[in-house]
Amino acid sequence: MNILDQIVQRKKEEIEFSKSKISVQLLKDSIFFERKTYSLKKTIKTKSGIIAEFKRQSPSKGIINNTISPLEVTSAYEKSGASAISVLTDQNFFGGSFDDIIQIRQQISIPILRKDFMVDEYQFYEAKNMGADIVLLIAACLSISQVDEFTDLAHQLGLEVLLEIHTEEELKHYNKNIDLVGINNRNLKDFRVDLEHSVQLKNLLPKETFSVAESGIYSIEDFLYLKEKGFDGFLMGEYFMKDENPGNKFREFVLNVTM
Repeated sequence: MNILDQIVQRKKEEIEFSKSKISVQLLKDSIFFERKTYSLKKTIKTKSGIIAEFKRQSPSKGIINNTISPLEVTSAYEKSGASAISVLTDQNFFGGSFDDIIQIRQQISIPILRKDFMVDEYQFYEAKNMGADIVLLIAACLSISQVDEFTDLAHQLGLEVLLEIHTEEELKHYNKNIDLVGINNRNLKDFRVDLEHSVQLKNLLPKETFSVAESGIYSIEDFLYLKEKGFDGFLMGEYFMKDENPGNKFREFVLNVTM
């Protein structure tokens, strides 16, 4: 199995365990469940366009930064103009935690993306429970019908959907109800990065689509190139998190790209 297959298999096991411990009704009892969510489609145009990520580690890079608190980093991101915050909640492969989102939800006033491998309806109730505003649907591990069904459920819960694709074949997963489409510059199966491939895919989307360039943005030049090609948003994590002070790194980056 490739790494994506391994992650999805483990995720399904985790979900079954969670279901046995916490019912959907208990998830609905969260203080966050009735809150009005923030819209990434709005903030992506009014701020920097960057979805700044809190990320401790990854399967390809190992430990990136596990010494700084989520609140310290994400508060600095918000202060410097992030359009949204992305938080990894997968524990086994990315060192994430549900508590990371819960910790920051009441302290920041911009959208939060729950970044995880969503393969079961239960996870959408979890996302709402923890205070997320957007969920990630990865086309590579979902069927077209699952994307349709999960999009409907997300909207019923007041959550926006970011659909992630990497291949032309995965464009078939797109439907008009999707809020934003993320094009992953990094192949999830072998982790190679190709910005030009992402630009080609973007040009195949309907012109009105909110498009987000994801991963593999390692420099100001990469960012400006993708912006010039028409991307609306930019999901970036490792570039900031590998610095000992991610908040300062983000602030400097935003200043440089808006000069």
